[in-house]
Amino acid sequence: MNFKLIGCVLLIIGTCIGAGMLALPLVTASLGFVGAVLMLTGCWLVMMLGGFLILEVNLWFKANSHLVSMAKATLGPWGQLITWLTYLLLFYSLLSAYIAGGSDLFRYVVGLAGIAIPHVIAAIIFTILFGLVVLLGIRSVDIVNRGLMTVKILAYCSVVLLLTPFISTDYLAYSDFKQLSSLAALTVTITSFGFSNIIPTLRAYFAGDVVQLKRAIFWGSFLPLLCYLAWIVVVMGVIPLNGEQGLLSIMQSANSTSELAMNLTKVSQNGIINFAIRLFTSICVVTSFLGVAVALVDFLADGLSLEKRGLSSVFLHAAAFIPPFIIAVLYPHAFIQALEYAGIYCLILLVLLPALMAWRGRYVYKMHGPYQLVGGKPLLIILILFAVIMIVRYLISV
Repeated sequence: MNFKLIGCVLLIIGTCIGAGMLALPLVTASLGFVGAVLMLTGCWLVMMLGGFLILEVNLWFKANSHLVSMAKATLGPWGQLITWLTYLLLFYSLLSAYIAGGSDLFRYVVGLAGIAIPHVIAAIIFTILFGLVVLLGIRSVDIVNRGLMTVKILAYCSVVLLLTPFISTDYLAYSDFKQLSSLAALTVTITSFGFSNIIPTLRAYFAGDVVQLKRAIFWGSFLPLLCYLAWIVVVMGVIPLNGEQGLLSIMQSANSTSELAMNLTKVSQNGIINFAIRLFTSICVVTSFLGVAVALVDFLADGLSLEKRGLSSVFLHAAAFIPPFIIAVLYPHAFIQALEYAGIYCLILLVLLPALMAWRGRYVYKMHGPYQLVGGKPLLIILILFAVIMIVRYLISV
C-alpha cells in the first residue's frame, strides 16, 4: 500500500473539504438540488483541469519552483506581479475565512460547556495551535492531517448516514436553473475545489513521480466532489430553503458556520448525531487551514528566495499568519464574503494563469516535460474564456 500517495490524496481532500464545504449548501440553496449538482460538477472539472496544467508547467522547472517563478519564466514580469498579488489576496482571504470560521466554531463548542470566551481569544488560540503544526513542516502537516482526516471521514459518514432518515424529498424537489448564473454560488464552489496551489509542494514531496502526482490530483479532487454531493443532499434535504431557520436565513447570519451546525443538530435531537456534526464542522476548518497555510509558506519562501530555517522560517510563518489573523479579528463575520472573494482569485490564479503559462510555454517557448495535458489549444482557449468572462462579471457587479 502506497501510504505516501494516500497521505497526499488526503492532503488534497483536506484542503478542499474545509470551511468552503460548510458554505456550499448555503450559497447553492437558491439553485435547488439539481442546479447545485450541475454547479459542483462543472466547477470540479474546471479546477481539476487547472490542477493538471499547473502540474505540467511545474514539471518544466526544478523542484521547489512555485507559481511565482513559473509565471516569471513563462509570462514575464507582469505575470510574476499578477501571480504575487493574486496569490496573496487568495490565501489571505482563505486563511481569514478559516480563522474566522474556526474561532466561531471553537467558541460555539466551548460555549456548550458553559465557557464563554471573546472572539479575539478564540482566534489567537486557533491560529497559534495549528500554526505551530505548519511551522514544523510538510511532514508534520501530513501526519496531523492524516489523523484529522480519519476522524473527519468517520464523522462525515456518521452525519450523512444518521441524518438520511430525516431527508425530505419535497425540499430536494425545488429547482431554479436561472440561478446557475449566480456569481456567489460559482465563486464559493470554485473555492471549494481550490487545491491546486499545493501541487508544487506535492511535486517536491513525490520527487517528480508523474504517475503518482496525476493519481493524487484526480482522486484528491474527485472524492471531495462525491462528498460534496452527499453533503448537499443531506443539508438541503433536512433544512428548508426559506423561513427563519432556513438555508437562505442562515447564509445571511453573522455566524453562519455555527448557525448551520446548530440547525442540523435541531433536526435530529440525537446526542450521537449532534456530536458528529460538531466534530465534523470543526475539523473541516482545521484541515483546510493546514493545507492552505503550508502552501502559502512555500509560496512566500519561493517568492522571497528564503529558506525555511531559523529566523527566515519565523519571518515566513509570521508573514503567512499575522495579516489574515488581523482581518479575521477586525471582520469576524465575513466568512462567506471572504470565500466569495477567494473564488475570483482562484479563477485568476488556478485557471487563467495556468492556461496562459501552458500556452506560452508550449507554443511560444517550446518547453517540454514528462507530462502534457490533453486537449491542446482548444481546451486552453475554453478555460481562458471561462475565467475571463467570470472575472469581468465580477468586476461589473462590484
